[in-house]
Amino acid sequence: MRHARADAGADSGDVMELLRDRGLRMTPQRRAIVAEVMHTDGHISPTAIARKVQGEMPGVNASTVYRTLALLEEVGVLAHSHLESGAEYHRSEEAAHVHLTCSRCGSEDALSLAEADSLHALIRTHHGFEADLTHFAIGGLCRRCSRLHAAG
Repeated sequence: MRHARADAGADSGDVMELLRDRGLRMTPQRRAIVAEVMHTDGHISPTAIARKVQGEMPGVNASTVYRTLALLEEVGVLAHSHLESGAEYHRSEEAAHVHLTCSRCGSEDALSLAEADSLHALIRTHHGFEADLTHFAIGGLCRRCSRLHAAG
């Protein structure tokens, strides 16, 4: 259930205040994780966040990072997607795309929701299902790997 939501231009101070308003303690570990998340551009890997925060605060364990990321998603700061490499997060305002992941070379591309509208409409029409296309990655072959596969 979502309550208050962070604004698109929120900084780590705004996010920490949002969490405090929900009655959550802002431990030094949680502050460090929030600061690192808010300074990260693009995909936010839980493993990368844990590694960076643990470099500054060796006592922070991975479960603290995962719980904090889940809290940030609950309050609307982050959204997650399931990629071939595992779950990754984005800031909510950056999450409006479908991931395209090459299963051969691992490259990633993004499909805007406008570009994916036909797929969304097809799923709705044929299955009566409202898909959240931002939540997963579509695997396949990128242009380069597809050409190599066709030539080989």
